[in-house]
Amino acid sequence: MPTNSVYPRAITPIGVTVVNTEKAIQWYQEILDFQSLVGALNLVADDSHFGQLAIDIWGSGFGGGRLSQLTGANGVCLELFEFSKPATAVREKNFEYWKTGIYHFAIVDPAIEDLARRITEAGGKCRTRIWTFYPGKPYKIAYCEDPFGNIIEIYSHSTEQIWSNLL
Repeated sequence: MPTNSVYPRAITPIGVTVVNTEKAIQWYQEILDFQSLVGALNLVADDSHFGQLAIDIWGSGFGGGRLSQLTGANGVCLELFEFSKPATAVREKNFEYWKTGIYHFAIVDPAIEDLARRITEAGGKCRTRIWTFYPGKPYKIAYCEDPFGNIIEIYSHSTEQIWSNLL
């Protein structure tokens, strides 16, 4: 049943876990041109307001970590999380797309080939070829991966342009 909202709700932020916040901030700024809103802040499970908020979000097993906020051109933010207690661990299989939860986020860059190359040269990888999404149309996509194991889809055009021009 639709809500009484006049507009669709905005999506922001997208949270991803990384093994090194400082390296991830640098990578996302240099390779994807994201801008930093808040550098790596310490998260501590203690009696402070934010300490209690963190425990409420991640549970009693949370002991600490770091958080950073980056933003893209359209105002959608990327939250980078690094956990120290328990320590962030790299997933052995980071592309279990059939399991629930977020398995990728997408960015738009008309120079999709150049960005895929830059991602690879900067320690990431291109998981797929660069595909023309619809034969005979200019829309391209590719799936890549950052050096921290997070899946990044690249669109050559906005989501609205690609999907509203399906036929």
